[in-house]
Amino acid sequence: MTHRPDHSLRRLMALMAEAGPTRRRPSRGADAPGQEFPHTWQEAITTVTALWHGDVERRRFLLDSAFAVGAGSTGALRWLTLPQESAPVAGGHRRVGTADIAAIREVTRSFGELDNRFGGGRIRPAVVKYLDTAVAPLLSDGSYGEATGRALASAAAELTRLAGWMAYDLERHGLAQRYLIQALRLAREAGDHGLGGEILAGMSHQAVYVGQPAHALDLARAAQLSARRAGIFTLLAEAHVTEAHAHAVKGDRTACAASLHEAELAFDRRGGDEPGWISYFDEAYLAAKFAHCFRDLGDGPATVRHATRSLDMDGRYVRGRMFNLSLLAAGWLRSGDLEQACSAAGEALELSRDLQSARSRSYADDLRRRFAPFAGETAVKELGERAGSAAAV
Repeated sequence: MTHRPDHSLRRLMALMAEAGPTRRRPSRGADAPGQEFPHTWQEAITTVTALWHGDVERRRFLLDSAFAVGAGSTGALRWLTLPQESAPVAGGHRRVGTADIAAIREVTRSFGELDNRFGGGRIRPAVVKYLDTAVAPLLSDGSYGEATGRALASAAAELTRLAGWMAYDLERHGLAQRYLIQALRLAREAGDHGLGGEILAGMSHQAVYVGQPAHALDLARAAQLSARRAGIFTLLAEAHVTEAHAHAVKGDRTACAASLHEAELAFDRRGGDEPGWISYFDEAYLAAKFAHCFRDLGDGPATVRHATRSLDMDGRYVRGRMFNLSLLAAGWLRSGDLEQACSAAGEALELSRDLQSARSRSYADDLRRRFAPFAGETAVKELGERAGSAAAV
């Protein structure tokens, strides 16, 4: 599969060119910037810009950092309890205006589309460079009043969250966690409870993935509190279904079913004026989360039912489709239909070829493990031949 550059990519490259070359700045911040949830706005600026700059310089202690449950728990606690400061203001040398903030949001949107199509590996270095060269000067040297300061913090939080999500996609889990914690701090400064809840839900998603379901429960429940404060029911549905997945990983069917029910109730109450950053969470995405739960509970027919629904999705989400086809294959295999399982697995492995995504490779590896007991079957042998040696089951 090949993809041609489109208008979004060209616009993105133009915005990147406006950011200029990477600036050489003295190293700043602590030896391990990003794990702490800063108390003040100035501390937050120092920490997040040090994180971006250290990432651009590819410092090994960042790239190789480990996921820390305590760091995530502290971040969630401070998000919920930190008193609201007055809106961020600054009197730097460069006046920050609406065009600056619009550019950050456009870059975030374009980078997000490319990430979904190609995976985090192709896009993430450009994201971090843009944060370091274009966004950091606005935070550190900008001049802005209260309304602009909140908008700047919110826009920076969205792009920082995206950079963290891309690191998660590459399975650089410690680095991803640092970005998500700092995105959460920026959202707190913006007074954006909805975006903060979305970041907490993403942190819960990651905690499930790295095998920390108890931590994921805490983060999902914090996300629920934020969603209720913001009145965003799609976000509330996301937070409940993320909690459900953590229960499924723990093997608690009753608690999982209760959380899935709450997710459905919240999703049915969603409105039409919700933020753009939650637009990806549609019926197909919700179905995929249900399928994850039933796969991990070992319920093949339910996995097939929900994974099939999840494939009625936006075609731009190439990586997501690969995940959903993997779920469908696992469900068919659990249901005893090897032919259907091989068909879905073949489609999933074909999509994985063009993705630079460690999570996609992990889903492919999971399929290989599931099919291993059937390696002698003709359908599985044919699947291996179709997929090629790199993707053979």
